[in-house]
Amino acid sequence: MGRVRGLDGRTAVVTGAARGIGAALARELAGRGMRVALLDLEGESLRDVARELAVPTCCVEVDVTDEAAMERAAVTVEETLGAPSVVVANAGVAEGGPFATCDPATWRRVIDVNLSGSATTARVFLPALLRNRGYYLQIASTAAFGSVPLMSAYCASKAGVEAFAQSLRAELEPQGTAVGIAYLHWTDTEMIRDADRHTALRELRAHMPPGARRTYPATSVAAWIARGVDRRRATVYAPPWLRCAQPLRPLFPPAVTAVSRWALPRLAERGPVPPTGLLGPGGEAAGPAGRPPAQG
Repeated sequence: MGRVRGLDGRTAVVTGAARGIGAALARELAGRGMRVALLDLEGESLRDVARELAVPTCCVEVDVTDEAAMERAAVTVEETLGAPSVVVANAGVAEGGPFATCDPATWRRVIDVNLSGSATTARVFLPALLRNRGYYLQIASTAAFGSVPLMSAYCASKAGVEAFAQSLRAELEPQGTAVGIAYLHWTDTEMIRDADRHTALRELRAHMPPGARRTYPATSVAAWIARGVDRRRATVYAPPWLRCAQPLRPLFPPAVTAVSRWALPRLAERGPVPPTGLLGPGGEAAGPAGRPPAQG
């Protein structure tokens, strides 16, 4: 749909902006002259990020799964910075462990934040995006390419947001509003570093092909995403080589199943695989059932 007509002076919304990829992306977009609205549950961390940015900002402490609070957040953003031209649905959490023994509330929380929270984000900012013929970017993952064991909630949520964004694109692009999907691989965030502390998830990555195990700095990932925002890309790959993996997607499920047949029994021989709970400080802030809804 063509390139954004200059990001400078326009307003971007980034959810999950208190840390990790969201914070790095907020810095990257601010460096391109955008006003940035930062949304997250962690208010103090949001304000720390905002103090680094040399552009007008707006911090809203909000749970993306709380529809009423998100509606108030959308009003606050527009009153403070103007109607957004770019909205990035980045907020996400993860947990690991066998599906049979994971806490159902934690499993649902992953789906609620990653999938329902993305839909809520799109819904509350959609009027502004339609007025501005803007750009909505859904952060997905290579977990949408092929689901892996011990990550059922995360994989289901990322496959879900991919399908959601594809459906939304078909609805909105005839009206001049573009929708993109960003596929991210292993990124050096606190969530991934926490995952590596758990034997099961560390083993999961160890069984990937050597090149696919590499972890990328959040700053590099944010730069790739921002370039996609600037060009209103339908698909953004971070790292770019992931584009080459798209045609191979039909091969991933049987390959994962074949590896799991011998890897999981060997892992079980070492003892039970305990659930991880929500990973990283961001997951701790979200809580298995969420914190009390924050006021937008």
